[in-house]
Amino acid sequence: MEKIQHTNVQVRELKLHVAEIGSGPKVVLFFHGFPEIWYTWRHQMVAVANKGYRAIAFDHRGYGLSEQPAEPEKATLLDLVDDAVALLDSLGIDKAFIVGKDFGALSAYRVGVLHPERVCAIITLGTPFIQPGPSVVQNHLLPEGFYISRWQEPGRAELDFGRFDVKTVIRNIYILFSRSEIPIAAADQEIMDLIDPATPLPPWFSEEDLSVYASLYEKSGFCFALQVPYRLFLNGAEN
Repeated sequence: MEKIQHTNVQVRELKLHVAEIGSGPKVVLFFHGFPEIWYTWRHQMVAVANKGYRAIAFDHRGYGLSEQPAEPEKATLLDLVDDAVALLDSLGIDKAFIVGKDFGALSAYRVGVLHPERVCAIITLGTPFIQPGPSVVQNHLLPEGFYISRWQEPGRAELDFGRFDVKTVIRNIYILFSRSEIPIAAADQEIMDLIDPATPLPPWFSEEDLSVYASLYEKSGFCFALQVPYRLFLNGAEN
């Protein structure tokens, strides 16, 4: 992706890593999810730029090459909303088409609700619109062994992930998330135990891709990623 340019942009109190391609008057801003990063959107960015748009993807605070906040345990989705609006301000952009995936969709929806004047349209993948406030996750309607339920519990994912190197954790999560069945661990299992080490990567995810993701998560770690999105659901903090 040699045509994609990379910069660090001061956004509020942090510097965010921003990837950009294209120079059209209309802007598409991409929000990643977990276990993702700006790199998730690389092909879509090129396609959008080839159609005359300015395509921008960034690492959320605490992810990848963006800086970590001082108190990640206090973060909510509203921090990501404020970051997105501040990023548009920093880049001199009035309005953008916003594309969000996974928890990035939740942030995209909130930008549209709270700052409709900054949004041309919103496109989301993987997550339906959910009203802010008490959620299915918060109300504990999901199985105890479901990965979201397990990763909400402070310290549990840290111990589970800590048994492996970062590359293996990312590999396991992508294999897990590419399956059609719901990932639910038994009482005597952790989420990483659901993956047979001999399982190959999904065909759309190369070893090169894995190396890129692993290098970025080796830099950022999983601390912020476990807070946003997973632990922010506790006590209604997703607002």
